[in-house]
Amino acid sequence: MTRRAAGVLLHPTSLPDGGGRLVVAAERFLDWLAEAGFSVWQVLPLGPAGSGDSPYAALSSFAGDPRWFAAGSDEGLRPEASGVAFEAFVERERAWLSDWCLYAALKDAHGGRSWLEWDDALKRRDHGALGRAEKELAEAIAEKRRVQWEFFEGWSAIRAAAGRRGIRIMGDIPIYPALDSADVWAHQEMFWLDASGRPVKVAGVPPDYFSETGQLWGNPIYRWDALASTGYAWWVARVTHQLALHDALRLDHFRGFVGYWAVPAGAATAAGGAWEPGPGRALFDAIARAVGGTPFVAEDLGYITEDVVALRTDLALPGMRVLQFGLDAPDSDHAPHNLVRDVVVYTGTHDNDTAVGWFRSLDPIAKRHVLDYVGGREEEIAWSIVREAMTSIADLAIVPVQDLLGLGSEARMNVPGIANGNWRWRAPHEALDPALAARVRRLLEITGRLR
Repeated sequence: MTRRAAGVLLHPTSLPDGGGRLVVAAERFLDWLAEAGFSVWQVLPLGPAGSGDSPYAALSSFAGDPRWFAAGSDEGLRPEASGVAFEAFVERERAWLSDWCLYAALKDAHGGRSWLEWDDALKRRDHGALGRAEKELAEAIAEKRRVQWEFFEGWSAIRAAAGRRGIRIMGDIPIYPALDSADVWAHQEMFWLDASGRPVKVAGVPPDYFSETGQLWGNPIYRWDALASTGYAWWVARVTHQLALHDALRLDHFRGFVGYWAVPAGAATAAGGAWEPGPGRALFDAIARAVGGTPFVAEDLGYITEDVVALRTDLALPGMRVLQFGLDAPDSDHAPHNLVRDVVVYTGTHDNDTAVGWFRSLDPIAKRHVLDYVGGREEEIAWSIVREAMTSIADLAIVPVQDLLGLGSEARMNVPGIANGNWRWRAPHEALDPALAARVRRLLEITGRLR
């Protein structure tokens, strides 16, 4: 990413209201970013949200969320699903588009049920069964193609608008797809699944200070040997596709590329898992050959070992630091005085409480420590923490919009471990006003981060 820069974290679903028109809302936001002097807009995964409306449990690693550019939502940006440009899109994206449209049509036809609950022939992707389904669902499949055409035309308009304003968009790639996804259904050979399609082992993280039983995510585990035999073709295609939508990408759970925690399917907790080796540098070499580099930010939070640090350093990828993890912990790598240049510093992420909510949750001694550290007042704690991020040595500082607005826990985006009620926050209309832009711009100017 850009040297000595600043950005804002805001998922498109949280944009202030644009009269139901996402491109209009995005352009207004981009105007404000430019006015304030930001040069990076970070978003969460853009795929069709799955379980619990989570973008990290998307139904596809390639498709866009079909709800964003629905009929009538963006006048003038709803192209006809015919003609040379549409045909070129279908041909260019055929590798994933055909699988997605058939999967999505079949999922609708099965009342939204997981592909694991479909007829055996469809689960196994029997050639004859798929052919019959394509004929029976031809109209629905054509509609799915049209909706994806709308999404990518709409997102292209947003990305072009960002480019005109000198703003780069950073996307996000979860390491694992959801079990109920077009990716796993269409590429069962890439995952540790049994004959019925169910996982043999699943992803998670081991017990640690925060959880005695670890975290059991439940995503299917890659068969990295099978992927290696193809030159990591699926991952190369995935990254190539996402870099057509973004300027750079955050790699979620980077440590899993070095070693990942595999838990036997059916286990009640993650405690009984074991470390298994990831693909390491070989995957990134294959990606670099295809896209000409490794434009990534490594999400290296949590349990990080020396081999993970070595790979990140070898690839020259910036890591992540979160001030909420360090402002009341002087020895932490996340403490402002312990930061280094090759990281992206955040006040918090989509999984954290807001700065205000986090501060309010501290005990009195920790609150006093934080206030003494930032030299601020409780009434302006969010701004004080934002200022710590901007004055830090880190090359890139990114702040969730909620912290720029000084909002409390009511504006939190996600509470990990809670299945429902997340991902729904929307920024108040007109909250990003000229006065705030001027204040932010002055801060970026004096900290050397002005775009």
